[in-house]
Amino acid sequence: MEVALKLCMCCSKPIKGRTDKKYCNDYCRNNFNNQSHSSSNNYMRHINGLLQKNRRILAAILPSTASRTKTSHSQLLEKGFLFQYSTHQVLNKKGHQYHFCYEYGYLAINESSYMVVRRKNQESSY
Repeated sequence: MEVALKLCMCCSKPIKGRTDKKYCNDYCRNNFNNQSHSSSNNYMRHINGLLQKNRRILAAILPSTASRTKTSHSQLLEKGFLFQYSTHQVLNKKGHQYHFCYEYGYLAINESSYMVVRRKNQESSY
């Protein structure tokens, strides 16, 4: 009885070993999976890059010794801040809504100014 020759799903080389094996080695397995998920991964990488950029901008505005500072809408825009991207929102006890990019957040004070804050831990309030 002749056994059917299985080929690697990535490089099409013959596979040796278990009968349910799909790839000839770990490199081919990783390469195949990375290529098959690349379109969704590219979108997530792009969004995460925008979130990280927003975080860097907020971190640069807030001095390391301060827990909060004020900035203008125009200053954030000049640095390339994108208001439509944030990781989460927090409503404080006073009912003010903070928008966060990871641990750095901002609160709209009025149309032209913002309060930038750094969140120390999940339980801290503003």
